[in-house]
Amino acid sequence: MPIRIATAPVSWGIMEVEGWARQQTYGEVLDEMVQAGYTGTELGPYGFLPTDPQELKRELEKRNLTLLGAFVPLPLGHPERHQEGMRSALEIARLLAANGAPFIVLADEMSEMRMAIAGSAGREDGFTEAQWEGAAKLVSCIARSAREIGVRSVFHHHAGTYIETPDEVARLLDVTDPLLLGICLDTGHYFYGGGDPVEFARNHPHRIWHLHLKDIRASVLEKVRREKIGYLDAIRLGVFSELGQGNVDLAGVIHELAKDGFEGWAVFEQDIDPTVPGTNPLASATRSREYLRRVAGV
Repeated sequence: MPIRIATAPVSWGIMEVEGWARQQTYGEVLDEMVQAGYTGTELGPYGFLPTDPQELKRELEKRNLTLLGAFVPLPLGHPERHQEGMRSALEIARLLAANGAPFIVLADEMSEMRMAIAGSAGREDGFTEAQWEGAAKLVSCIARSAREIGVRSVFHHHAGTYIETPDEVARLLDVTDPLLLGICLDTGHYFYGGGDPVEFARNHPHRIWHLHLKDIRASVLEKVRREKIGYLDAIRLGVFSELGQGNVDLAGVIHELAKDGFEGWAVFEQDIDPTVPGTNPLASATRSREYLRRVAGV
């Protein structure tokens, strides 16, 4: 089965960031996803789409949209909040399972300290050994319980978190069970963190269970690093671009994964602030979908 292409509410500026502007209702966003040519979506921040399983199913079915998963930030570095994080993740896992979604997409939550140095973090800026041990235990516990509920767990490395850089992603691979936890390779975030997503796809194809396709303007990222611009301000500067307008080798990633037999969904994402003048999520999503057809053949 060829790779199928979905999108997510984040491409309409619907983010897991308190106070981030939301310009459209969920119905308008879902309608525009279909208009732009997508056949699947992720959940977005919990509560943006309906949380009643039957209502959610009706909204998706009337638009012929498939639900793929949900991005779930976790307080990995804060053991006193681990129980809260697990409870929230499993609540979302049950909603996903009720709608046939295959994945729950786990991540570390963004923090002020790491957002300030996103794209420039070094080894001295990371978790302590105790925090790594706790993070691995929490993620693994959620993955085991989610599997019993009926969804597989993947981990999303993310700029502005403590699992962002290639070294941090490699550490996560080492401390988790490859049969229990996969990776959601996000091409843009891996590039943002200093990595080569094509190389990662080549070296770890069997660990990549889910794919987020995101592009980065290298010139903006260089400015972000040079001027020490924080992550949210980098989004407003346009560090994330429409697919094909940046410097990530998206076709190379798709080629490496297809060569190894990757099947399933790839999710177009473009992190935006919808209040920035000239921002048009529908137009951007449409052009990115066309790019994938034209250049990557998917």
